[in-house]
Amino acid sequence: MASPSEIPSAAIAELRLNLDTNSFVPYYVQIVDQVRELIKKNLLKQGQTFCSEGEIARALAISKMPVRQAFQKLKSEGLLVIAKGKRPVVGSGRVPWNFQQLRGFSEEMRRRGLVPSARVLSVSLEEPEVEVAQALKLSPGERVYRVKRLRSIDGDPVAVVTSHLPARIFAGIDKQDMEKQSLYAIFERVYKRKLQWAEEVIGAMVSGEEEAAALQTSAGSALLVIRETTYDMQNVAIEYSFSLLRGDRYTASVISVRKN
Repeated sequence: MASPSEIPSAAIAELRLNLDTNSFVPYYVQIVDQVRELIKKNLLKQGQTFCSEGEIARALAISKMPVRQAFQKLKSEGLLVIAKGKRPVVGSGRVPWNFQQLRGFSEEMRRRGLVPSARVLSVSLEEPEVEVAQALKLSPGERVYRVKRLRSIDGDPVAVVTSHLPARIFAGIDKQDMEKQSLYAIFERVYKRKLQWAEEVIGAMVSGEEEAAALQTSAGSALLVIRETTYDMQNVAIEYSFSLLRGDRYTASVISVRKN
């Protein structure tokens, strides 16, 4: 007998997923919208086992490709948790960010099977603010490159990241393509600064008009705030970043171990 938390193949019809073949909206978008609505109405509950790609494809009489696209989209939104070799599980709608591993945004998203991208909003060489100078242990008169980027997953904006980089270490970094390469890759491959560890301070704030517009959310919505100082193998602080992540998409995940 199937567990009450499972959705047997025979019960897929009860989800009432259907496709409008006359619509200009792609099949995968139609599927995503309907699953989102089922979760919103609590007809699909967190932790509930979901259908496989093949089951939905057969039920809707379509190929697996649009279903696979829909699953990836739902996964990127934290609405489906998909592990290799296991059936999908309905998620909470928030993607946990694990701070136990030092990974860049692109590395973390690709590890999850998602497609990350970046758009550079601005790059400038300027005098650092006091907070930045202290975090990077800069000497008086030192300047930093201030790089502001919009980070997206599968085309959807999820974070605005502002990085401050010591100009004496990263001379000419404004000439690097920071949309096709991750900053971490540039640090290690171009400037030969191998990363060692990072210190994060996690907080929260409400979005203003500018942040809301960039992240395509409403002003006053919750944002996860991460202030991060990254160090190289010589324990030199090489980046101080300020990240704003959509609070409806991300949660902080930290593992604590009690020591005797």
